Amino acid sequence: MLLPLLACLGLLLAGQGAAEVADEPIKPLPASLRQDPARAALGARLFRDVRLSGNQRVSCASCHDLAKGGADGRRQSLGWRGQATALNAPTVLNAALNFKQFWDGRAATLEEQIDQVVQNPVEMGGSWSDIVRLLARDDSYRRAFDAAYKDGVTRANIQNALASYERTLITPDSRFDRYLRGDGKAITAGEKAGYLRFKQYGCIACHQGANVGGNMFQKFGVMEDLLPPGARSGAAQGRFLRTGREEDRQVFKVPSLRNVAQTAPYLHDGSAATLEEAIDIMFRYQLGRVGSAEDKRLIAQFLGSLSAAPRGTP
Repeated sequence: MLLPLLACLGLLLAGQGAAEVADEPIKPLPASLRQDPARAALGARLFRDVRLSGNQRVSCASCHDLAKGGADGRRQSLGWRGQATALNAPTVLNAALNFKQFWDGRAATLEEQIDQVVQNPVEMGGSWSDIVRLLARDDSYRRAFDAAYKDGVTRANIQNALASYERTLITPDSRFDRYLRGDGKAITAGEKAGYLRFKQYGCIACHQGANVGGNMFQKFGVMEDLLPPGARSGAAQGRFLRTGREEDRQVFKVPSLRNVAQTAPYLHDGSAATLEEAIDIMFRYQLGRVGSAEDKRLIAQFLGSLSAAPRGTP
């Protein structure tokens, strides 16, 4: 009788642990966002194809390098003519889980985001009519599009193929995800302490859910204005440029913190060179609190546990 009782006790304890994990404000990433394999494969080719730009010099991968956490390591990216973009390039990893795209949230879908970036006069400077013509002349592309789409090479299908690929770029195997799924040894004692502080200080109010952010807008400088009056112009105005509403001035989409340890520099303008500097800015300007050096060190450790390679399969 003793062995069956111990087995039942083990199941009960395991169930309690699972319940505690389920109650966490951060959720594990889904294992996959199912996509059509042929369309995703097409998108992977297009993602690296410079023919989408006006002078055939840059591709989507130029600003979203998977080896650099889906970003490019620059404070501001360089467009097709070498011009600096207005804002820091966010990671493409897990972007499919964002509730809106771009820092100002002006695109509702990845397809809309792709459409705007390709045509942007600073970013890629592409012409959809030229792109469709170039790709339709390529026998390999034409056959692949005909196999994946009834109407072959079209603007909408190019956008959908790219978006299908980007929807495979989720990173569900971080150590923190394994911890959330019940593996108590997947993260270190320091990372657990950092996660506790992350919640206690209030970081979790904006950075929660499966994407640890990416699901709301927030003003940059809630407790204290970070920008001097002379700097409150251009892209620093955030959603105000889109809506014209005063309450949207300096409001941006809260970024996902997935893979954040790999995507320096930080913030919408890339002004924080290190993760520790970004944490310090968040303490002061978003939370209105003073965190100790130990608090910041432990939070940075926790954030490091959110990194994983993209699975990259449909």
